[in-house]
Amino acid sequence: KSILDASAGNLNRTNAAKTCLQLLSYSEHRTNSTDQALTRGKIKDARAWMSAALVYQYDSWSALKYVNGTKEVAETMSFLNGLINVTSNALSMMVSYDNFGDNVASWTPPATERDGFWDKTSGPKVGAGPSLGFPSGLKEDVTVCKNGKCRYQTVQDAVNAAPDNYGARKFVIKINEGVYEETVTVPFEKKNVVFIGDGMGKTVITGSLNAGMPGITTYNTATVGVVGDGFMARDITFQNTAGPDTHQAVAFRSDSDFSLLENCEFLGNQDTLYAHGLRQFYNKCRIQGNVDFIFGNSASVFQDCEILIAPRQLKPEKGENNAVTAQGRVDPAQSTGFVFLNCSITGTDEYMKLYKANPKVHKSYLGRPWKDYSRTVFIGCNLEALINSDGWLPWSGDFSLKTLYYGESKNTGPGSDRSKRVSWSSVIPDEHVDMYSVANFIQGDEWKMSG
Repeated sequence: KSILDASAGNLNRTNAAKTCLQLLSYSEHRTNSTDQALTRGKIKDARAWMSAALVYQYDSWSALKYVNGTKEVAETMSFLNGLINVTSNALSMMVSYDNFGDNVASWTPPATERDGFWDKTSGPKVGAGPSLGFPSGLKEDVTVCKNGKCRYQTVQDAVNAAPDNYGARKFVIKINEGVYEETVTVPFEKKNVVFIGDGMGKTVITGSLNAGMPGITTYNTATVGVVGDGFMARDITFQNTAGPDTHQAVAFRSDSDFSLLENCEFLGNQDTLYAHGLRQFYNKCRIQGNVDFIFGNSASVFQDCEILIAPRQLKPEKGENNAVTAQGRVDPAQSTGFVFLNCSITGTDEYMKLYKANPKVHKSYLGRPWKDYSRTVFIGCNLEALINSDGWLPWSGDFSLKTLYYGESKNTGPGSDRSKRVSWSSVIPDEHVDMYSVANFIQGDEWKMSG
């Protein structure tokens, strides 16, 4: 708040301070919720929420890093460093308790798959048991349309009409076919909001905010940004039309715990889908972009999705290095990461023409490590030839190469050949693949999906 008060006339610092205040309020809520989860014996929820608190604290610190230069900013960053350390320690103790119970003598610093440590599994295996899906029989509470015959003509007005803290019941917004040019926010207090469209390419929510604009951060470029827990969407296209030369431009961002998106399309270039925090599930979706276009620090599972790499540059014939993912885990105790199950990784028709004309200059990779403990796995996916034989791309030099975990298991297609993979990627042992099931990784068998 002191930074905000002292930043009149400095647009970038003002917006950074506003973002920090917002994120720290989310951090406070998730920390308080963690206490409640522990008293109920819900250790997985507690780990998920404390992991999110750490996401928000770290991102607050990171936002200020780019506008440092005043006493207020320096003092706040110092405070945040201390807060991050306390949260990290608390999260480590939760992980030890989850694994070793009251036997404190067995508690150890957090380890990762790279260290040979694997979380316990108890739920349905990968590919077995019921998966998450839209509940049947949902009835719309309000309708949005472009022709003026509905009560609401904008999606945001319909969201604003949703009751605050709605409980377990879903508030269903039917969005009729049309192109809705607007920026939509589903705030923290709007829980269990559901968007239902008329199909990919028919119901389209589109925007063009990008990080090249004055005072706009990547977080705030999202065409649709969701914070309220229990968000669901089906049969909608989320789009950011900022061109490939405008850098970060998010089509959809989620901070919604237990968020589920099914048969949705996400279109953009750099940073298309910002899976920022908490637990998320994407089923039968289409995701298109080029640079780090699936990124964030959530625990997200992508199942039966089509991942499409698009041309990157204004002169795409020159070639490029594209990374599909940039997962941002900052602490080994965080229960975050990206899991791709039975997805296809290919290119748009336009990109594939460029690739086939000159495959040596058009290089695409499964991911690169945005932060120290980046974690991404591909299981049972079809990887087309455009995936470079290295598989994975470094971020800068040897940054995080000894601490990340990039795993593959039972993938198919010409891009799945591991004979030339980088040495710092891994094959997931068969006996541990089930750690990444929907039930085990995001507790999907406990989500309350009824209407």
